[in-house]
Amino acid sequence: MAKITMTVNGRQVSGVCDDRTLLVHFIRENLGLTGTHVGCDTSQCGACVIHMDGQSVKSCSILAAQAAGSSITTIEGLAQNGELHPVQAAFKAHHGLQCGFCTPGMVMTAVDMIRRHGSDLDEATVRAELEGNICRCTGYHNIVKAILAAVHETGGVRQAAE
Repeated sequence: MAKITMTVNGRQVSGVCDDRTLLVHFIRENLGLTGTHVGCDTSQCGACVIHMDGQSVKSCSILAAQAAGSSITTIEGLAQNGELHPVQAAFKAHHGLQCGFCTPGMVMTAVDMIRRHGSDLDEATVRAELEGNICRCTGYHNIVKAILAAVHETGGVRQAAE
């Protein structure tokens, strides 16, 4: 068993878990943050995307023990003071979701895209970078539209890594 401590959504948390526990399961089961979804456990679908030390990562491909000491942001940590993050608001305004299962991973991936590319983010880049995120409902059109709207809304400002 491993005792691990990390910062999740701005607050320090600790827990004990089996050495082979995936970060996605630690987040969901130990911390009760169920917005991070388990879709495939093979790093194919992107439903489990979180930010670890400012980088977008698939939490089903990392052991919880490997994240010890890291700063983690989950979908629950994006909204501030009751206000949706601009990417979340854009997904809502542009109907970038249907069933919602992939949405947390899509939003977290989009936030990272905007952080890295800023106003240089275009449709071709969005589509290429979404290859690691699977949506079985929407056909991606409104997801891409929402991400590009968020770029416009934020002025394409490159944000510092979390």
